[in-house]
Amino acid sequence: MRLLIIGAMDGQIGAASKIAMARGAKVSIADDVEQGLEALRGQGADLVMIDVRRDVSRLVEALEVERIVVPVIACGISTDASAAVRAIKAGAKEYIPLPPDAELIAAVLAAVTAENHAIIHKDPRMAQTMRLAEQVAGSHASILITGESGTGKELMARFIHDKSPRAKARFVAVNCAAIPENLLESELFGHEKGAFTGAVARRIGKFEEASGGTLLLDEISEMDIRLQAKLLRAIQEKEIDRVGGNQPVKVDCRIVATSNRNLEDYVRQGGFREDLFYRLNVVNLALPSLRERPLDIPILSDFFIKKYSETNAIAIRPLSPEARQMLIKHSWRGNVRELENTMHRAVLLASGATIGPEAIILTGAPLGGHDPVVSQVTHAAAAVMSGAGATQGLVGRTVADVERDLIIDTLSHCLGNRTHAATILGISIRTLRNKLKQYSEEGINVPPPAGGEERASL
Repeated sequence: MRLLIIGAMDGQIGAASKIAMARGAKVSIADDVEQGLEALRGQGADLVMIDVRRDVSRLVEALEVERIVVPVIACGISTDASAAVRAIKAGAKEYIPLPPDAELIAAVLAAVTAENHAIIHKDPRMAQTMRLAEQVAGSHASILITGESGTGKELMARFIHDKSPRAKARFVAVNCAAIPENLLESELFGHEKGAFTGAVARRIGKFEEASGGTLLLDEISEMDIRLQAKLLRAIQEKEIDRVGGNQPVKVDCRIVATSNRNLEDYVRQGGFREDLFYRLNVVNLALPSLRERPLDIPILSDFFIKKYSETNAIAIRPLSPEARQMLIKHSWRGNVRELENTMHRAVLLASGATIGPEAIILTGAPLGGHDPVVSQVTHAAAAVMSGAGATQGLVGRTVADVERDLIIDTLSHCLGNRTHAATILGISIRTLRNKLKQYSEEGINVPPPAGGEERASL
């Protein structure tokens, strides 16, 4: 991993750097925050470690303004408790006391790099998809991964990268739906100092950052059609123009794109360029929905139970047979992502020796009709979806009121996560954000974004 240390390389900071290098990290040094920001704009990093004697608040604020996403860890002498508190309040994720402890630093490095990108599967339908992915991973061809939201398209993109000749280089992901249209061009191609208001210095874009490796263009169908023309040129010519620049920059990255739309239909509707579609769709990997891979539901459930039990320091409880049947019969409109959220809640709500039906809160009605073990929450949702329940509960209310309540309740159900809520609602993240902006302006209390999401979004 790439570690940037901001602080003087004397005494304990120097010792921390040596420990990190001994653990396999590639370490670069900046004496102050401005030098550190310059390094992040030009080469990036996976983790920043900053001496609390430097301006932690200035660093965190600059990262937010310039949309540079990287975790920040503060470090300082163990007796300086007030400095530690200030660093955490300023936005540092953790505080490491000095003199440095080798195992503690190793644990921090491991936590940053230990993302689990395994694709858990048993169902023959998914196994067939995995075989095709492994077969094409070794090529240099662009790959388009399609499938419903929550099916694991980004995980598949990482799998392809890890199996490719570029595995030792960088994997860089850009969510085209999550970045405002006026900023996406700069995010992809970078910009020169003064190119627009807020461009305080030159910054490389994701194409340059991924050069030699793989660039994932997530939800590419949400990209404005005017920017699609520039993207097509970058892919064809293997060169980009920074915003405000006048010299082309050569890049070499493999393109993997994802979409939950039928892009061929979207091309016919005029929302996506046909030439770009054919450039991206050299190989198409269509991921099956969770409904189409039912044998994977039990093993994925067990995997998430173990994961979130360990995360929350809770004893691992097995699923009861009744709860397992509930999961298998459910429609899973949000696919694996919805199943993961469901099992996280179940781990927290379960009170007996097993995780029973009472701990399973499902969205919508299950497949297969009435089942006596379905939780009361699911029965209520099914009643709302039925004609009688809908009539009794909604007559006299406006469509706008019902829509607003549904959006706010779904967002609360997803603990503020905009992406998950949009998936469950069946709308784009952009539509959801526009609705939430409208509600906020009307004085309605909107649940804040989940911790991992962009704080600037509503």
